[in-house]
Amino acid sequence: MTPSDSPRSAEPPSTRPTPVILLVGDECLPTLDREFARYAQDYRVECFSSGSEAIAFVHELDDAPLALVVSEYELSDGIGLDVMEAIHRLVPTAKRLGAMTRWVSEDSQQAYLPAVAEGRIDLAFVVPRGLRDEEFHTAVTEMLSEWAWTSSRPEVFVIEAVAPKSTPRLARLLDFTSRMGVPSTVHHPESEDGQRVLAAAKDHGVEGEYPIVAIGEKSYYSDPSVEEVARPINADINGLEDGVLDLAIVGAGPAGLAAAVYGASEGLTTAVFDADAIGGQAGTSSMIRNYLGFPRGISGMRLTQRARSQAARFGARFYAAMPVQDITKDDDGLFTLGLPGRTVRSRAVVAAAGVSYRRIGIDSVDELTGAGVHYGAASATAQAMAGKTVFVVGGGNSAGQAAIHLSKFAQHVAIIIRRDSLEDTMSDYLIREINANYRITVKPGTEVVDAGGDGHLEWLTLRKRIGSYATNHTVPADGLYLLLGATADTSWFPEELGRDQNGFICTGSDVDQRLWRGGRPPAPLATSIPGLFAAGDIRANSMKRVASAAGEGAGVIPLVHAYLSGS
Repeated sequence: MTPSDSPRSAEPPSTRPTPVILLVGDECLPTLDREFARYAQDYRVECFSSGSEAIAFVHELDDAPLALVVSEYELSDGIGLDVMEAIHRLVPTAKRLGAMTRWVSEDSQQAYLPAVAEGRIDLAFVVPRGLRDEEFHTAVTEMLSEWAWTSSRPEVFVIEAVAPKSTPRLARLLDFTSRMGVPSTVHHPESEDGQRVLAAAKDHGVEGEYPIVAIGEKSYYSDPSVEEVARPINADINGLEDGVLDLAIVGAGPAGLAAAVYGASEGLTTAVFDADAIGGQAGTSSMIRNYLGFPRGISGMRLTQRARSQAARFGARFYAAMPVQDITKDDDGLFTLGLPGRTVRSRAVVAAAGVSYRRIGIDSVDELTGAGVHYGAASATAQAMAGKTVFVVGGGNSAGQAAIHLSKFAQHVAIIIRRDSLEDTMSDYLIREINANYRITVKPGTEVVDAGGDGHLEWLTLRKRIGSYATNHTVPADGLYLLLGATADTSWFPEELGRDQNGFICTGSDVDQRLWRGGRPPAPLATSIPGLFAAGDIRANSMKRVASAAGEGAGVIPLVHAYLSGS
């Protein structure tokens, strides 16, 4: 955002209920009370010595959101884990921290640590023994930050949209801004905020089709495309056509981001182009728990936007919602990337465009895209599913993460899979969390065959297979999230680029021998075209994991250096 595009307050702070931090304990309550005093300016800190009192307090909460529950294990009237479970059923969005008085030979450790692994609580931590235990408070603030982004209304909005109802175009816009980490909201035209935005837009000469979108206080659009909304977020592209980049990266998922960090930090003039939001599919994940170095987990948006900031610090430039439409290589060895309305030249290219979710291929379902039907996790829509019935189609990690996140809001989440179980396709830690989550059920041997509703998804027809028999039944549905597996679109790459039968880019010894040069295969991560490299999910036989994609993105840079130096 430019300085003139300053964020606006969502509403006067005095009119908003203060979020609550709830402390429950007996032995360590005085210590907890002391430690959480630093949060009293922004949170209402409440302390109780018994679980029954804490649960009764939550029952009586009105509009004040419950952000965090902290409980020690042994209480005067029960077990802290049971208390947090009871509170979680009342307020499933609240974060849960299990307080332990010591690590060694303690019942709380034996109970809380497995509970963390099963997703029954978010964190177990030893109660600080002295002042200023900043590691403890780092964990607390990270949990509060995650709660605020995913479960509460932002304090400020950078983008405000006005529309009477959701549309596929508006849904895509909100998904884009959510993945970019840009606080956004939608107002009804008849609301006070809606009238304010419409009046300001009219003063700027903007009227017409909904949604009316305000970016900051000076930029207004009628039914804008994602590309228009991305312009103030992107780096300045003027002048990019006049020079030659050392490295152009196509795709801003973990592989592309890692390549940008290492390429820019080692002195290569680097630009990253993505057809959608920075972060790729990883950016849609509500919580990644198995990425090295983040023991408490991190959302895909936060991980990828941090990587973007890290690469930008070294000089890499980023362009979201700017698809590369074609790539050619001239006789001088320079690549030309065709972008909407312009071209960019580069000495080397890393293809890291990732994959996209397969379409379900059912017209009645696709017609409701953006109106209850969503491809991908669509984290921006999760809060709208509060108290509703939601279905997630897919058996991979992304589907599991989406189901767990949606269960914080939806009354019931059903995972639809064709297989007999999740074991072959999903990580064990996610399966354990799903099995321990009373709001999630798994429907094996099942598929969606039809959908319908009056302008919005209202029902699904599911087909259940048992042996050679199949039965159809119709169920009420408020949301359908489709995470159907990976497909690669590499049609816009040069024809001579080696691909496998599914369109994924071949590298190293996977390249067809007819495309080898001098009787030798290309280097690992190098393609059949010198100077064009591939990393991450778009590469044939890649592992399809965030960590492996990031590793490939880092590992490709020495190959780029070797190519540019002619060695």
